[in-house]
Amino acid sequence: MKNDFMQENLYPMRINKYLALKQISTRRGADELISKKLVFINGKVAQLGDKVTEKDVVELKKNKKEELKKIVYFAYYKPVGIETPEIIQNIKHKDLFPVGRLDKNSHGLIILTNDGRITDRLLNPKYTHEKEYLVKTKEKLRSNFKQKMEAGVNIEGYQTKPCKVQIVNENTFKVILSEGKKHQIRRMCAALFQEVADLKRIRVLNIKLGTLKPNQLKEIKGKELEEFLAQVFQN
Repeated sequence: MKNDFMQENLYPMRINKYLALKQISTRRGADELISKKLVFINGKVAQLGDKVTEKDVVELKKNKKEELKKIVYFAYYKPVGIETPEIIQNIKHKDLFPVGRLDKNSHGLIILTNDGRITDRLLNPKYTHEKEYLVKTKEKLRSNFKQKMEAGVNIEGYQTKPCKVQIVNENTFKVILSEGKKHQIRRMCAALFQEVADLKRIRVLNIKLGTLKPNQLKEIKGKELEEFLAQVFQN
């Protein structure tokens, strides 16, 4: 079992990390499985803290009374008018949580999962992961808007990182950010004397909003999931 995002230099690795990267369980869940003597390395019962290499054979013997937690990922279209924490009330899946936020007046793509590993990877500013937005402003964009936005904007004493801007029409643009300060795009626009009329997140890494409608969600799986996880854990 070897995923594209698991590089050789990661080995040897702790058994709980190995099980997490293989999407068998979260690290905490892996520790529980190991404590219950359900994990075997080369035929021997694994112990907490054991390490494995690529050559080791790792097996999971499921007790009939044990139900393994399946790690899942969904793309969800958050509509305008609800806060991010309210999302879970609108879906049937249990144990899912949103990774990141969109303010009440914004809409678009939110990643939902029960995988606690990716939260820090996607939200920690030390990792540079792209998020793309489609933004409409109330007034026409100023002629120097793209140049100033891309260079970074001072918002209340903080200089934003350089970003990529594509002008769509006289009052619409796309922007790709690699950071996520609170209300960042709205604050950047305000600092450049532009007021946001509509803000929609259309992409997180390789996951696109696509044809999803408000309140709809789709499972991320297959090659799309492999590429997503590869980008999440590339740094």
